[in-house]
Amino acid sequence: MLDELDHGAWELRERGAGGAVHRVCLENGRQLIQLKHPGLSCSSVVVEDEANSVTVQYTCRGRGYGRTHIRRETNRLVQIESQGIVNGLPFLLAEEGRKVGSCRN
Repeated sequence: MLDELDHGAWELRERGAGGAVHRVCLENGRQLIQLKHPGLSCSSVVVEDEANSVTVQYTCRGRGYGRTHIRRETNRLVQIESQGIVNGLPFLLAEEGRKVGSCRN
């Protein structure tokens, strides 16, 4: 499912009043799994893999872990929920991801 998401610039908006917004250049939908552990080489296990959703548990040895659920509404719109530990501290995020254009190089 993640491989079918459109590549390009995506805006990730935290749910709730005053939620932060940040952009990512999505080369591969799998980047959305480790939003709190970007770029780290982590082991992962696919817990659920359906046509329009995926749940992945991952462990970044010595750096933390997470469990991420991504639900695809379209190939340009997803809902992301993730929780775990990063740098010894817990995190919980709920974001909406939307493709907004092309990546700037």
